[in-house]
Amino acid sequence: MWGVSRPCCRVFRKRCHLTQFAKLTLITARAECAVVIFWCMLHVLGQQGADEASCLMKRMDVSVPEAEKRTGKNAVNMQETYTVYLIESRPSAAVSGGRSCPPDSLWRRYSEFELLRNYLLVTYPFIVVPPLPEKRAEFVWHKLSADNMDPDFVERRRVGLENFLLRVASHPVIANDKVLLHFLTEPDFAHCVCVQQVDSRLRALNATFRVKNPDKHFTEMKHYSDELQSIISQLLRLRVRVADRLYGVYKVHGNYGRVFSEWSAIEKEMGDGLQSAGHHMDAYSSSVDDILEEEEHYADQLKEYLFFAEALRAVCRKHELAQYELEAALMDLTSKKQQREELTTGMLRTFSFKGMTSKLFGQETLEQRDARLKMLEEQIVEGEETVQQKTADREEHMCCAWEDMQRFRGQKARDLREALINYTHMQMNMCRKGILVWTNAKECFSKM
Repeated sequence: MWGVSRPCCRVFRKRCHLTQFAKLTLITARAECAVVIFWCMLHVLGQQGADEASCLMKRMDVSVPEAEKRTGKNAVNMQETYTVYLIESRPSAAVSGGRSCPPDSLWRRYSEFELLRNYLLVTYPFIVVPPLPEKRAEFVWHKLSADNMDPDFVERRRVGLENFLLRVASHPVIANDKVLLHFLTEPDFAHCVCVQQVDSRLRALNATFRVKNPDKHFTEMKHYSDELQSIISQLLRLRVRVADRLYGVYKVHGNYGRVFSEWSAIEKEMGDGLQSAGHHMDAYSSSVDDILEEEEHYADQLKEYLFFAEALRAVCRKHELAQYELEAALMDLTSKKQQREELTTGMLRTFSFKGMTSKLFGQETLEQRDARLKMLEEQIVEGEETVQQKTADREEHMCCAWEDMQRFRGQKARDLREALINYTHMQMNMCRKGILVWTNAKECFSKM
């Protein structure tokens, strides 16, 4: 569970004190008190949440065992073909105990998975929400179909959707979400989510804001996510080029098999050896299909972190939004205080249309001045409360987001290390099989 990281929060608080806007001592002090109280409560609830999440994963076993193609009418009453995915969930105790327990099962479309993830993005803006598998095939080598209805693509997407559910169900915070449980167990899931509200808040999170004092940690993390996405994209493009060439090299070896078979027909003593060597070449040529199919599995693991980089950027954008709202509230408060000072002293610091009209049409009455002053005092009190709340919101997001980013970093290191090691093992096995083919061919030639 994301608990309170004291050094992390201490660093963030110190950085906030050094900003230009934190010179408002009273407001900052109130905000820090609110944050401290919030985090004390959050730490206690967080430990309870971790236990609940652990119990949830022990209680439920989730899988997406199959996909099915269906035909129906869409929103505009037109016939369409689409794919649905079966979600099964059953008590983990029954699975571990070997008891036969019928699972809760329901079918979901990819768009429903998208709705769930959008809901999680809006509800937990401080979490690096696991990504969905690609909606359309990307980084495809020339012999691989880019059709969304291609059985191989649908199968890879099924595996990706199952991986998405396992990731969100094992997350220490998201695992306790009631909407997630409804998604896994209730056929009518959409009524749990206000689609319009999710869409509007998602657009706000995706907007770009120019902040005057962005946090250094989040700026660096945003740059890191851009670089990570660029590097993984380059890896995937290189892998496509290698796959294309590898496929050609292996298939060309099929010509060896054909030529050896033709040669064996005109030889008596050498015929059997040449024929056997030709069979080995044919087997070598056809083995590339299984090799590249296995490679797609590792490519999908890289693609997942290509999309994880975008999820990481979304967390950084939420920080920019919180910082932007705080800076806007502070500017508004500063403006109101300046107006109060000008109204009290009668001295205008800057040009204003109000001052120009006063010179043209005369000064306002004492009653009008007192009414304006009273209204400004009320607005300043409201502005101070707004700044206090925005400061607390920003502090809350910074601490929560930083904790989840550290969790994500550990997960990323483990997953990518395992994927790259397994990929090298696959390449080593491919080379061993190639050596075995040529060793067998050598034995065939030796017996001629």
